[in-house]
Amino acid sequence: MVVGTSVGFTKMLTMTGVGYRAAVTGSNLTLNLGFSHPIELPIPKGLEVKVEKATTLYVTGADKCVVGQFCADVRKLRPPEPYKGKGIRYEGEIVRRKEGKRGK
Repeated sequence: MVVGTSVGFTKMLTMTGVGYRAAVTGSNLTLNLGFSHPIELPIPKGLEVKVEKATTLYVTGADKCVVGQFCADVRKLRPPEPYKGKGIRYEGEIVRRKEGKRGK
Protein backbone atom coordinates (compact mmCIF):
# COMPACT_ATOMS: atom_id res chain seq x y z
CA MET A 1 0.00 0.00 0.00
CA VAL A 2 2.87 2.37 0.72
CA VAL A 3 4.31 1.79 -2.76
CA GLY A 4 0.91 2.54 -4.32
CA THR A 5 0.54 5.91 -2.64
CA SER A 6 4.12 7.06 -3.09
CA VAL A 7 5.10 5.67 -6.51
CA GLY A 8 2.05 3.92 -7.97
CA PHE A 9 1.71 0.66 -9.82
CA THR A 10 2.20 0.48 -13.59
CA LYS A 11 1.43 -2.21 -16.14
CA MET A 12 2.24 -2.07 -19.81
CA LEU A 13 0.16 -3.70 -22.55
CA THR A 14 1.29 -4.07 -26.16
CA MET A 15 -0.95 -4.78 -29.15
CA THR A 16 0.29 -6.83 -32.07
CA GLY A 17 -1.76 -7.07 -35.23
CA VAL A 18 -2.67 -5.18 -38.37
CA GLY A 19 -4.97 -2.28 -37.54
CA TYR A 20 -4.83 -2.78 -33.78
CA ARG A 21 -4.68 0.65 -32.15
CA ALA A 22 -5.79 2.43 -29.01
CA ALA A 23 -6.68 6.01 -28.08
CA VAL A 24 -7.89 7.80 -24.98
CA THR A 25 -10.97 9.95 -25.60
CA GLY A 26 -12.09 11.81 -22.50
CA SER A 27 -12.66 9.22 -19.77
CA ASN A 28 -12.93 6.29 -22.20
CA LEU A 29 -10.38 4.01 -23.82
CA THR A 30 -11.18 3.40 -27.49
CA LEU A 31 -9.76 0.20 -28.99
CA ASN A 32 -9.74 -0.85 -32.64
CA LEU A 33 -9.10 -4.59 -32.54
CA GLY A 34 -10.13 -5.85 -35.96
CA PHE A 35 -13.84 -5.99 -35.20
CA SER A 36 -16.37 -4.13 -37.35
CA HIS A 37 -16.75 -1.49 -34.63
CA PRO A 38 -14.44 0.23 -32.13
CA ILE A 39 -14.72 -0.86 -28.50
CA GLU A 40 -15.00 1.78 -25.79
CA LEU A 41 -14.12 0.96 -22.18
CA PRO A 42 -14.69 3.43 -19.34
CA ILE A 43 -11.51 4.12 -17.39
CA PRO A 44 -12.11 3.54 -13.65
CA LYS A 45 -11.54 6.40 -11.24
CA GLY A 46 -8.05 6.47 -9.80
CA LEU A 47 -6.42 5.07 -12.96
CA GLU A 48 -4.41 6.92 -15.56
CA VAL A 49 -4.07 5.42 -19.04
CA LYS A 50 -1.41 6.67 -21.44
CA VAL A 51 -1.18 5.57 -25.07
CA GLU A 52 2.18 5.68 -26.79
CA LYS A 53 2.71 4.79 -30.46
CA ALA A 54 -1.00 3.78 -30.71
CA THR A 55 -0.08 0.17 -29.86
CA THR A 56 1.35 0.57 -26.36
CA LEU A 57 -0.77 1.20 -23.25
CA TYR A 58 0.52 2.25 -19.83
CA VAL A 59 -1.98 1.81 -16.99
CA THR A 60 -0.99 3.54 -13.74
CA GLY A 61 -2.79 3.74 -10.42
CA ALA A 62 -2.45 3.58 -6.65
CA ASP A 63 -4.44 0.34 -6.19
CA LYS A 64 -2.65 -2.74 -7.54
CA CYS A 65 -5.87 -4.75 -7.74
CA VAL A 66 -7.72 -2.15 -9.83
CA VAL A 67 -4.76 -1.75 -12.20
CA GLY A 68 -4.49 -5.52 -12.68
CA GLN A 69 -8.23 -5.99 -13.19
CA PHE A 70 -8.48 -3.23 -15.81
CA CYS A 71 -5.49 -4.68 -17.70
CA ALA A 72 -7.07 -8.14 -17.54
CA ASP A 73 -10.36 -6.75 -18.92
CA VAL A 74 -8.52 -5.10 -21.83
CA ARG A 75 -6.48 -8.26 -22.54
CA LYS A 76 -9.63 -10.41 -22.47
CA LEU A 77 -10.96 -8.63 -25.57
CA ARG A 78 -8.19 -10.07 -27.80
CA PRO A 79 -5.89 -12.54 -25.99
CA PRO A 80 -2.69 -13.44 -27.87
CA GLU A 81 -3.21 -16.34 -30.23
CA PRO A 82 -0.51 -18.99 -30.75
CA TYR A 83 -0.41 -19.17 -34.57
CA LYS A 84 0.34 -15.63 -35.75
CA GLY A 85 0.98 -14.00 -32.37
CA LYS A 86 -1.71 -11.33 -32.79
CA GLY A 87 -3.51 -9.93 -29.77
CA ILE A 88 -2.97 -7.92 -26.61
CA ARG A 89 -0.23 -9.05 -24.26
CA TYR A 90 1.51 -7.86 -21.14
CA GLU A 91 5.05 -6.51 -21.27
CA GLY A 92 7.47 -9.43 -21.20
CA GLU A 93 4.75 -12.08 -21.67
CA ILE A 94 5.89 -15.02 -23.75
CA VAL A 95 3.32 -16.84 -25.89
CA ARG A 96 4.35 -20.20 -27.29
CA ARG A 97 3.93 -20.28 -31.05
CA LYS A 98 2.52 -23.31 -32.84
CA GLU A 99 3.64 -24.58 -36.22
CA GLY A 100 0.27 -24.86 -37.94
CA LYS A 101 -0.62 -27.22 -40.82
CA ARG A 102 2.72 -27.08 -42.59
CA GLY A 103 3.59 -30.69 -42.19
CA LYS A 104 4.96 -33.35 -39.89
